[in-house]
Amino acid sequence: MTTEVSVRMDKWLWAVRIFKTRGLAACACDTGRVTIGGAPVKPARQVKINDVIVVQKEDMVLTYKVLQLLHQRVGAPAARQYAEDLTPESERKKARQPRLEPLFYRPKGAGRPTKKERRALNDILESS
Repeated sequence: MTTEVSVRMDKWLWAVRIFKTRGLAACACDTGRVTIGGAPVKPARQVKINDVIVVQKEDMVLTYKVLQLLHQRVGAPAARQYAEDLTPESERKKARQPRLEPLFYRPKGAGRPTKKERRALNDILESS
């Protein structure tokens, strides 16, 4: 643990294992998926103790409270002492729900299906 007063946002998100790489954390900040107090933050914003960080990751909205500052990546068990997970259980359940895949895939711009393709699609739809 260091005696730093603040750490860069992207570095802290990476260090506490919210993102796999620091580049992904910076990209999330740049695209507005990381907010503090409802305002999007830049990767270079300084994180302070007791900040509440909201991260939109895939279909979930994760909420974390900064307990301690961290400038180096640590193991998953040790990372829990640096961030408190305030994410509601309803958001966690979203990740566990199965995602429905389409029965078939047709590339955009492929035009109308031919008679042969329509028959194949009908066979698929009738069998399910």
